[in-house]
Amino acid sequence: MVDAVLSGDGMREVAQIAAARVGAPVAILIPPLGHELVEPAGDDADRALAVLRPWVDARLAGDELPTPKIVARSVPVTSGEETLGSIVLLQGGADLPEEETRGILHLAAMAAVTELALVESRQQLEDEMRGSFLEELRSGGDLDAVEIVRRAQRMRCDISRGAVILAADPPPERTHRLMAAIKADCPEAFVQRLGGRVYAVVPAPDRDDARDHATAVAATLARRLRQHAPVGLSSFYANPGELGRAIKEADLIADVVGRADLPPESVADGTYRLLLQLLASDRGHLDEYHEATIAPISRYDEQYRTELVGTLAAYLDHDCNMNATAAALYAHRHTIAYRLERIRELTGLDTARHEDRERLSLGVKIHRLTGQSQ
Repeated sequence: MVDAVLSGDGMREVAQIAAARVGAPVAILIPPLGHELVEPAGDDADRALAVLRPWVDARLAGDELPTPKIVARSVPVTSGEETLGSIVLLQGGADLPEEETRGILHLAAMAAVTELALVESRQQLEDEMRGSFLEELRSGGDLDAVEIVRRAQRMRCDISRGAVILAADPPPERTHRLMAAIKADCPEAFVQRLGGRVYAVVPAPDRDDARDHATAVAATLARRLRQHAPVGLSSFYANPGELGRAIKEADLIADVVGRADLPPESVADGTYRLLLQLLASDRGHLDEYHEATIAPISRYDEQYRTELVGTLAAYLDHDCNMNATAAALYAHRHTIAYRLERIRELTGLDTARHEDRERLSLGVKIHRLTGQSQ
């Protein structure tokens, strides 16, 4: 029976061999491997599974249900100290000696453990390949577009028409559930955990609206996952050779959503999206702009425990309405006016002038994106 597994015949062949040797139907139920079968197959097998399934599930959960009448004998399938399922001999067979019957069932259980080891080995190898590929992309490895497409196809993900990258930071106990949710909603996606972060490469399909479709699918995924974890979503990248940039963009957005005081929808598009793309490709220019606008009042706030940056942000968010800003901050309008004058003195930029307001507004956005990581 172990040889049947090693040769690739699978657990149904194991059940057939065991059933032939004991002269009675044999059921194999191993939920972690997705195995639920009875040999010989047929209507009686389906009815047997309906009875055995809740019994085995209860045993795996640590509960004890009465043994169904159809069960003649059973042996557990274990790996280490964990019970994974059961090999079950059903009533109605030949009356073999107890020792011989149990020996056959134990051989079937050993074959099941061998199957589990093979599955885990394949998964580990695939995880290593996936992780290596994703790490190379994220670190800017020297991969051209053709090589990227070829390696992605080996993992059953066709990115030849481009893709969107999703990055999420679920709590450790929800990681596998989140990955399963992504695969359930988007089977064509390549999903991998790297460090504590989960990534999904959402490929564009072979259709006229490929870009819009991939973007819409990724956005729907992000909305659903944001109930459970900070999520970053990149722009659509038609060139597979630029997916490294897409990963950096998704990483940045996930960082911002997870740390900064910004609602996820604010970084979905518009000015924030452009700034994030610049942040991924040329952080230096944004730092220079921040230094020329918001940095002086940010340092002043730190030194004197004032709230100039927050006041400026609220003033701009309320369309430069003094009364609305004062109400939002629970401050007197004269206090707001004094703070705005202090901002003008420190930055040389006057909120009363349109061009200066534009510069300050952009500076505030950069501060929101980068202030947490500076």
